[in-house]
Parts: sequence; structure tokens; C-alpha cells
Amino acid sequence: MAVLEVLIPTYRRRAGLATTLAGLFGQTRRDFDVVISDQTEGESPLESAELVTLFRAFALRGQRVRTFRHLPRRGMAEQRQFLLDQSVAPYVLFLDDDLLLEPEVVDRMLRVIQEEGCGFVGCAPIGLSHVDDYRPHQHNLEVWEGPVRPEPYTFETVPWERHLVHNAANPLHLGWKHAGRGVVRYKVAWVGACVLYDRQKLIDCGGYTWWPELPPEHCGEDVLAELMVMSRYGGCGILPSGVYHLELATEVPNRKTNTDELIKKYLKPSATDEQVPAVRGLQPEGRTHQSRTRAADG
Repeated sequence: MAVLEVLIPTYRRRAGLATTLAGLFGQTRRDFDVVISDQTEGESPLESAELVTLFRAFALRGQRVRTFRHLPRRGMAEQRQFLLDQSVAPYVLFLDDDLLLEPEVVDRMLRVIQEEGCGFVGCAPIGLSHVDDYRPHQHNLEVWEGPVRPEPYTFETVPWERHLVHNAANPLHLGWKHAGRGVVRYKVAWVGACVLYDRQKLIDCGGYTWWPELPPEHCGEDVLAELMVMSRYGGCGILPSGVYHLELATEVPNRKTNTDELIKKYLKPSATDEQVPAVRGLQPEGRTHQSRTRAADG
């Protein structure tokens, strides 16, 4: 069994997904498999020549790629929970379908989470269109001086201002400044797009099983999941990032509903099992999916 599975939710992004997979294919570390959940209506990009070639290339060197057509769409939280339900590896990397990774990213993330024993490690994506947009007023990096520890917050006490270090090309500039001699672990409010979890720790904190409490169009699902894990097990961002955002238009244009109310509901000063949503394994009526394991393609 692979030590890590990369979980990729995708929707109408053939070129973006191909770029993301190409970056994964070029990783220095190869002991990982890939799971893709596609929610594209109509013709699936998973059957395109460029993606099929990538699937076959992974299979050629023994890396399994499992693909699912998972419909109807019920929002990103449900999509992420579906992917988590398919996973079996000790570690899972939730990766968006619009990223380019440098070759050492997966190895760097996995080494940090194994060394720290924390709940998650994130690499904030860099917007290269902002490479000359230097923002020192947003560079207030809180470095972990010792081991990564749990940070139990409530909605009112979360240090939300930490998110500023992830704006624009800040992760690139901060990496140049702080990570010249090695990997730097720093404190976060949350990290988007590229987050590696200890799978069991994420499940212990409820995963995304609270998704039925959100409408299909929502955002911020990663914020709640990370805060829950951070409260119990701790989490961190790392520099250098090595992750570049393709800066494609969002496929979640309606961002009026976020997870603020659920954060207030579930995030408590001291997390207990009673505060973890008890809807794990929920299989809603009418949900369908088709799966295929690409490593077995002839």
C-alpha cells in the first residue's frame, strides 16, 4: 500500500488537471497513488488523450490512479468527503486541480508531517502574476520555534490575520527571506489548495461529514476542516512552498455561503468526541458514481 494518496476534486478543468498531474508525475518521491473525483456534467475530461496518457505513465511505474465520476454535485465539502471515503493510505494530500508543483513538494510535506506528528501540513499556492508585487505589510510570519502543537481556538479567537501571508506571491517572497537554510514551519489560520493530512487524525476530527449542513454552493470547507484538526492535533504551513497557482477562474463563483456558522458550532476551546459531527459514512439517496482504476489499463 502506498504511504500517501493524492486526492484531487475536479470540475471542467482538463488542462488544469493535466498540469496538476504532470507536476505530480515529476515528483522526486513516487510512493504515492492518486484518486480523482470528477463532477463534470456531460463528456468527462478523464477520457481525453492527454489525461489518459498521464494515467498510463503513472501505471507504467506502478503508481495507481483511481478515477470516479461522482454526480450530482453537492458542493466541495461533500466532494472532499467522498474522496476521503475512498482513501486508505496513512496520509492524504488534498490537491486542487489548478496547481503546478515543484519536484520536491510531496517529499518535503511528507517529511515534515512525519517528523512533527501533527494533523496537517500545507503549502500555500503562489500567484506568479504578483511576483513583482512585494507586500512587506503582509509578511508577519509566525514561525514555530519548537514542535508544532495543537492550537485550540473558538471562532472569535482564531488569528484570522494569519491568512495575509498567503496572499498574491507572499509565499514566494517569504520563502526567499526565511527558507534559504532549510524548511520553515509556520503558524496558520488555514492553508488552501495543497494540504497534507494524517488521514486518521482528519477522520477523528469528523473530516467533512458536516457537508449536509451546507448548501451545494459554498466555500470555506477547508477552513473548518483545518481548524478542527489544528485544535486537536496541530498543523502548520511550510516554506519554501513550491506550489504555483494557475490563476484560472474559480468554478465556485457564488461565494456568499461560507462555513462561519459551522465554525462557531463545532470549534470549541477543548475538542471532544461529542463535538465531532456524527454523520460519518453518510450515503445520500440518489448519489451515484462510477470508478475506474487506471493502473490496470492495458
